[in-house]
Amino acid sequence: MCTLEKRGNLFFLTLTGDDDHRFSLTLIETLIFALSQVKSQAVHGSALITTAHGKFFSNGFDLAWAQSAGSSSGAVARLHHLVSSFKPVVSALLSLPMPTIAALPGHAAAAGFLLALSHDYVLMRRDRGVLYMSEVDIGLTFPDYFTALMRSKIGSASARRDILLAGKKVKGEEAVRMGIVDSAAHDSEEGVVEAAVRLGEQLVKRKWNGEVYAEIRKSLYPEICGVLGLVPKTVVASAKL
Repeated sequence: MCTLEKRGNLFFLTLTGDDDHRFSLTLIETLIFALSQVKSQAVHGSALITTAHGKFFSNGFDLAWAQSAGSSSGAVARLHHLVSSFKPVVSALLSLPMPTIAALPGHAAAAGFLLALSHDYVLMRRDRGVLYMSEVDIGLTFPDYFTALMRSKIGSASARRDILLAGKKVKGEEAVRMGIVDSAAHDSEEGVVEAAVRLGEQLVKRKWNGEVYAEIRKSLYPEICGVLGLVPKTVVASAKL
């Protein structure tokens, strides 16, 4: 379902297989465990690249499992379980002591879009893939941490309106213009990962103190960190003056 690999100071977290990488409870638990492994092995100058195989980065929660509960109340309960279970994934990424890069090989929808936004940098393909929040189209409201992250990471009110209230499907080059992703100049799954590696190698050369990096990140996004219960703390490290 996912693999974790370390090459030098770069960690690679990959959603495997050719499906649409729906977040089941099992996959969510696997992601949480993988991120805990990354955190425990972090050193000064580490970075994480998260990517996927196939034409999807992730198509969101496993709604088919939720709907198979046998009743509407059961489906709602299962969906709420997925929502609450996924919250620690976002929390782990926002508190990870290193730069993080999402390299999207294709579509990122709903919770898959949220997973991408939980990273410091997002790279997309030019030839394939959209960002899409499907909730308004399928009749679901947003959890509090979804909207808090969207407000924290997407600066334009009109962009948030188009994405959250109009269900707009945003392709790579438009996502760059909207300030949502950092680049979309890549023509293949391999190309977007190679670009992420180049960026990651530049970042690891800085050999930042990961704990300091994580605390600065938390202070940069106070709304979402408040919703997640991530309280910034003062870190005293040897300064280069």
